[in-house]
Amino acid sequence: MNTLRVDLGERGYPIYIGPDLLTHADLLAPMVVGTRIMVVSNETVAPLYLDRTLRAFRDFQTDSVILPDGEEYKTLETLTTVFDRLLERRHDRQTTLVALGGGVVGDIAGFAAACYQRGVAFIQIPTTLLAQVDSSVGGKTGVNHPLGKNMIGAFHQPRGVLADTDTLNTLDDRQLRAGIAEVIKYGLIRDVEFFAWLEEHVAELLARAPQALAYAIERSCRNKAEVVAEDELESGQRALLNLGHTFGHAIETGLGYGQWLHGEAVAAGMALAAHLSALEGRIADSDAERVRSLLRQAGLPTALPAGLEAKRMLALMAVDKKVLHGRIRLVLLRSIGGAVVTGDFDPALLEATLTECAGAEAVSRRGDV
Repeated sequence: MNTLRVDLGERGYPIYIGPDLLTHADLLAPMVVGTRIMVVSNETVAPLYLDRTLRAFRDFQTDSVILPDGEEYKTLETLTTVFDRLLERRHDRQTTLVALGGGVVGDIAGFAAACYQRGVAFIQIPTTLLAQVDSSVGGKTGVNHPLGKNMIGAFHQPRGVLADTDTLNTLDDRQLRAGIAEVIKYGLIRDVEFFAWLEEHVAELLARAPQALAYAIERSCRNKAEVVAEDELESGQRALLNLGHTFGHAIETGLGYGQWLHGEAVAAGMALAAHLSALEGRIADSDAERVRSLLRQAGLPTALPAGLEAKRMLALMAVDKKVLHGRIRLVLLRSIGGAVVTGDFDPALLEATLTECAGAEAVSRRGDV
């Protein structure tokens, strides 16, 4: 087991990474506030891991609520079902919510915890690669709106993160690849040695080699924890973690939530960011091709979905949390392993990027790209 810590002073918390951690009640119990637990999961994960999780909290009074599975259910309506269950079971301010699932479950459970009776504790138990390396760490919570992704939410840090790598054994290949997109992101924005390692070992990740997965998760979480500790509320460098996300969120909104997985949309977004960075002369064309090549090796898309035209993308990108004074700001590359948040780019080159990188085939439910 690897143990990291998000250093936020009194609100700091541990990240535990390793196999068979769901059996470790000794790791979970110290994260609990009070004597009552509400586990939030979904209809895919609950049949696999809910009973085991409840046994780990056997010393507490436990309840659960099961949500539908999918990005399309990351809504205020679904959030209300969590509140309904908490109120029906008369949970008070000393309860602890437990998010058992992927990024959607974690975001909804965390937002519910931020809001319920003006804030209760919560614990992250991520069961997808994307959630283990990214969304479970850092305290971003929220839901989508039809006009924009993650536009309604709050910063609310968990009491701890328990990433049981055994849960990845039941993850389908498409979800695994989507998680690898967020792993690649860390190499691109701040860890050039990790990016080079990924170029050599991406096939091992796709084959679910335990040592390679454990290393990628630990290094990704370490990068995320360091950034969050320096900029918890995204007033500065934490925004670099959004590489590819302005493009990616527009793709998800434009297609309809759930058509492409979040990691698939982010992968295409990172390829577009690299393309624009090269057009602007910030990086060499060869570096942009390295980005596309690694994404392709991971089985991820590197272009916009067919039918999502530049004009529509620009309109969707204008509804983004990084927009400032009406101007789109993007995370662009200045090198492999270095990025910058900027609104200082040529709008004509952005439009050219959206035009030149159009026309990817749809991502099927089987995971073909």
